[in-house]
Amino acid sequence: MIIRIDGKECTCEKGEYLLNIARRNGITIPTLCQHGSIPDGMGACRLCIVEITDRGRKSVVVSCVYPVNSEIEVETNSDRIKRERGMILTLLAKRAPDSPEIARLCKYYKAPQIDRFITVDNEKCVMCGLCAKVCGEMSVGAISTVNRGITKAISTPYGDPSSVCIGCGACANVCPTGAIDIEEDYNTRTIWGKTFEIVHCTRCGAPIGTREQIEESVRRGETEFDGLCDNCRKERMARVMAETFGFDTL
Repeated sequence: MIIRIDGKECTCEKGEYLLNIARRNGITIPTLCQHGSIPDGMGACRLCIVEITDRGRKSVVVSCVYPVNSEIEVETNSDRIKRERGMILTLLAKRAPDSPEIARLCKYYKAPQIDRFITVDNEKCVMCGLCAKVCGEMSVGAISTVNRGITKAISTPYGDPSSVCIGCGACANVCPTGAIDIEEDYNTRTIWGKTFEIVHCTRCGAPIGTREQIEESVRRGETEFDGLCDNCRKERMARVMAETFGFDTL
C-alpha cells in the first residue's frame, strides 16, 4: 500500500503505525514517549500529532498509535498542526519547566507563552510512562505510576528503595526529559535511592553492569557470565576460531 507524507510517496503494510512509516522514510515527526527499544507507541505525550486526509476528510491523529489502513495523505507540519503542537508543548513546559529538552522543543516549534497556566515547580517529568514501560517489559518492573490526578508520579513502591531494582539504568536511558537522577562513578551507580556495585571486565577493566543486573541476565539465560565485556569476549572468540580453523583475525 502507498500513502503520501508531506508529498512523498511511502510504501507500507496495512496496519503499520504512521510514525514508524514516516521514520523509515526519513521524515521527522517529534515525539517524547516513543523509543526504539519498544516498537509500539504510547500515545502519551501527543507531540507526534499529524493531519491526515482520508477520503476527503481531514483529521488530526496521534501518529505513534495510528494504524494505516487506507491510502491517506499526511501533513506533518501544516498550520493546524503547528498551532496544536505548540499548545501541547506549552502545556508540557508548564508540567516540566526544568527540562532542557522541553525548553528546546518549545523554542524550535515556537510554543506560545501562556501565563494563566499553573507551573509545576522543580519538575522535569512529563509523565509519558516510557520509563515504567521499559522497566516492566525489559527489566524487573521496579517502578510504576503511583497516585492519581495532580499527584500522579513515577516511583518505586511507597517511595522506598526497591527490593527488586537491579540498577540497570534502562529507565534513565529512555527518559526523554532527563527526569530520572542517576549518579555513577568507577565503582558504583546510584538510582532510585539505591546504590549498586559495578562489575568490571577482568581483562580490560571496562564497566559491564551492576552485579544485580548481571545476575538477572544469567537467571534469564541471556548470557553466561565469564567476567569479560562484550568486546573482550568477541576477541577471545576470534582467537579461538583462528587457532582452531586457521582464520586470520586481523
